[in-house]
Amino acid sequence: MTTPEQEQFVKRAEEVYGVHLKSQLERTHPDYFVAIEPESGDYFLGRSMSEATEAARRTYPDRLTHLMRVGHRAAVHIGRSCS
Repeated sequence: MTTPEQEQFVKRAEEVYGVHLKSQLERTHPDYFVAIEPESGDYFLGRSMSEATEAARRTYPDRLTHLMRVGHRAAVHIGRSCS
């Protein structure tokens, strides 16, 4: 369960992605991970989740970031496909 504050945080980060980053990053960095700090609008790319989050923590050690995967609905898929 999430709090209203958490939901608002995610909404702001997803808005930054959708409005400012999506079209560019999906062309230039498909499948990368992006950590977004929604207050500043800054973002940090990495080939792995840890690469993106570490870059964000170096710049904003006391702020939360929202992790997404460029071009995907979710950062991580858990499970298996049935084909």
